[in-house]
Amino acid sequence: MINTVKFCETLKKHNLLFYTGIPDSLLKNFCACIDDDTIIKNIICANEGATIALASGYYLSTKNIAVVYMQNSGLGNAINPLLSLADKEVYSIPMILIIGWRGEPGIKDEPQHIKQGKVSDKLLKAMDIPYSVISADSFDYEKIIADTYQYCIKNCKPYALLVRENTFDEYVCNKPKDIKYPLEREYAIKKIIENIEEDAVVVSTTGKISRELFELREQFNQTHSGDFLTVGSMGHASQIALGIALNKPSRKIYCLDGDGAAIMHMGSMGIIGTAACANFRHIIINNGAHDSVGGQPTIGFKINFTAIAKACGYKAAFSTENETDLVDKIKKIKEIEGPLLLEIKVKTGSRKNLGRPTGTPAENKISFMQFIKK
Repeated sequence: MINTVKFCETLKKHNLLFYTGIPDSLLKNFCACIDDDTIIKNIICANEGATIALASGYYLSTKNIAVVYMQNSGLGNAINPLLSLADKEVYSIPMILIIGWRGEPGIKDEPQHIKQGKVSDKLLKAMDIPYSVISADSFDYEKIIADTYQYCIKNCKPYALLVRENTFDEYVCNKPKDIKYPLEREYAIKKIIENIEEDAVVVSTTGKISRELFELREQFNQTHSGDFLTVGSMGHASQIALGIALNKPSRKIYCLDGDGAAIMHMGSMGIIGTAACANFRHIIINNGAHDSVGGQPTIGFKINFTAIAKACGYKAAFSTENETDLVDKIKKIKEIEGPLLLEIKVKTGSRKNLGRPTGTPAENKISFMQFIKK
């Protein structure tokens, strides 16, 4: 494996001191290392497209190159600014992209990563972004970084480093974790499914929320049919739920969202508010972190979700952080006309033996569509 600290130090030797991105599990040790570094500036953005724009602004104001990191699934968000802003034929803005290669062909991964893994290198080629592959065996990574930096300087365009699984050795962030709230996310989800209507439709967001929902249904021997698990497409669960709410007005629709996902495409809250679906319940489980990919911080605890929801046209918005009030709030939102929001503040982390959905996305889709047809 590559020594994470030495890799980051090599980047710094080339005056690469500004970093921005969206965390990725393949890059979690790299992300922890740069987050610990007091010399560099690291900004975790709302989405990958925003990181390209931020890196562009940094270059325009300093003439220095930024490092942008993301999971390859985030390339979809980044394509527009990469082609219409940073491209050689537009503003010609250099930057170094460090991309975690989930779903690489030949490597076992989750279904939502398979297609993206197959086409990641092809997408970069189609966008005329040259790239190098970094792996645990890349003993020449110092030369790769040097060549990458020189290419960006000479050609004034982006260059990508595709990072394979298990490339970096372990690095534990030294920043102390401030545990502000006592509730656990899985407990909050348990209380939600215990207290909502039997025929309620649940759309859950990417990551551990969907995994915990699935396992709780297994634990209680309940059907999965009423749950749509948004295993990919981070930030879009609320619009999937809205699409259902618009067409099933007699059913209660609950969107179990995460703070990072809600922030990623926050404009969707304005669409929800103006759509004014009385049956829509938006529940944001806020732990202030990208928990599924390493626990890197979001701005979840620094913004006011309830005020944002009200400003977007939600009929009501509540926030809770303790067990007794949680159950009261869940019962309350069952009775009030939506769209409405419930923010549940929880601590980070999950149990170590947390599994993954055993069914395929296709199976989930078929049983879900049959459930909401009733």
